[in-house]
This record gives sequence, C-alpha cells and structure tokens, in this order.
Amino acid sequence: MKSEARVTLIVLTIILGAFLLTLSGCSFKRITRSKDIVYQPSEKSIPEQHLNIFAPRKIRELRDVIIFVHGGNWNSGRKSQYNIIGKHWSKKGVVYVIIDYPLSPSAKYDAMAESTVMSVKWVKEHIVQYGGNPDRIFLSGHSAGGHLAALVSIDDHYFKKLSIENPIAGTILIDAAGLDMYGYLMEEKPRAGDTYLNTFTNDPEIWKKATPLYHLHKNMAPMIIYRGGRSYPSIMTSNEKFIKALQDYAPSTPYRVQEKKKHVPMITQFFNPWNGRYGEILKWMAGVERRKQSSGDDRNASIEN
Repeated sequence: MKSEARVTLIVLTIILGAFLLTLSGCSFKRITRSKDIVYQPSEKSIPEQHLNIFAPRKIRELRDVIIFVHGGNWNSGRKSQYNIIGKHWSKKGVVYVIIDYPLSPSAKYDAMAESTVMSVKWVKEHIVQYGGNPDRIFLSGHSAGGHLAALVSIDDHYFKKLSIENPIAGTILIDAAGLDMYGYLMEEKPRAGDTYLNTFTNDPEIWKKATPLYHLHKNMAPMIIYRGGRSYPSIMTSNEKFIKALQDYAPSTPYRVQEKKKHVPMITQFFNPWNGRYGEILKWMAGVERRKQSSGDDRNASIEN
C-alpha cells in the first residue's frame, strides 16, 4: 500500500507540475483568445474551415504573426491540439494563428494547400483587428503541415489563383514531411488503397507538382528549418535533399538538427514555454528583412540536443 501511495504521489506531482507549466508560460501576461473563426466557407465537398487566434491583450504596435499548420499524415489532427503553443507564443508578443484544413480521404493535397492559402488571405485582410501586422506574416508547419507550409510558400500559383501576391514574410518548418514527396512515392511504389494515394493520387506528375523540392526559386520567402535527428527516415532523407537543393537558391538558410529528438517531440517541445526554440525563432524573425537583402553563401547548419 505504501508503494502504491508513493506512486500515486509521484503521478500527482507530475500532473501538478505539468498543469503549472501550462499556466505559467514565460510570464503572467494576459492574452486574448478568438476561436473557431470561419476563414473559408463550405464549398462542394469541402466543409467550413476555421482558425483560432491567440494574441497579446495589450498591443501598442502591430506584432509579427505566425500561422501554424498542424501535422497528422494529411488525414488526421485538429487545431485545438495546439492551443497551448498559441498561448505560449502570444505571451512572447506574437499573434499566433492555428488553422484547421480539409483532410484525406475527403480532400487531396491541393485542396489542403488551397485552404492554407485561404487562411493566409484571411489573416492578411483581418489580422490588424487582433493586433497583427499584415506585412509580417510567417507560415509554420509540422510534419504534413510542414509540407503544406513549404509548398504554398514556394509555389506562388496558389496565391495567383486568388489574384493576390504571396504575402508570406518567412517560413518556419518543423520536421516537415513530404518535401520530396515525388522521390518518396517513386521509391515506395504504394499500392491501391494506400493512404498516400488518397492524398496525392497515383499520378507521378501530380506527385511532382505536390513536391516543394521542385518549386524552389530565388525570390521565395526565407526559411528556418528544424529536423529531428531521430525522426522518420523518409523525413530525414527528404529534408537533407531539400537543404542540398537550397544551396542554389538560399544557401544561408538556417538548418537546425536536434539530434536526440524524434518526430512527435519536435512539436511537443513547444508545449514547454521555456524551450530554446522560441528564442531562436524570434531572433530569426526579427532579422528576416536583413536576411532577404543579404547574399551570403554560407550554409548555416548546427547540431543541437
């Protein structure tokens, strides 16, 4: 009984610690939460799509904006799972937007990309009301969300379909999947019924269109890229190919490899408000304009725990 009581006490201590961690953030600054805002009305087979906004309560000047696209293998996940990250970012002075988007099998990757672009358009038009700077919109994503963030950041045709200029100031990729979706599917040769064929069809030409690696160009928004050192092999391989290809377009792109991290912990690390990635990303965001004007040709790669 004593041992059971001791285990119970330990578990309660852990739960209490996690709860206090969630409450504390980096300070007790108050924030505003605006949830389930419609950014895309229902159309054909695509239902209404919503977003959540977390912002500092007191804003004296417009703040940088991050739009986050969640992961989930293109067929699962929801924005509410990441609200704690939105709270942490808003306490650090950022207006943080988390979106839902249509999922496979009811939607293919291009519908997901189009919804992502619709969310960016909505933010561009409305984020001033929440204290965000419409000229400082950063797009971020983890896993499948990283693929969508990279694709629409690089391939301007999605914005051209809406008759607007690509407004993305910078892109933050967190263990992004699908950066070389074409190479992966060509190698794996998925069979009928495979979830990836639901998302990307069975047409290799469409696989190539869906692959950010094939849309790189010198005028794309700057990026910062994080990868887990113990992530899935396909993610590690595609990220390395992506970084190698970037040498011809944006050779100074920061590339952070966190050697001890697996795929899921690459995003759950942001549940900790004191995680060092917050400061790194804030510093990078502050220097994006200078980086866009520079022509450095060194690869900024580092190995971190």
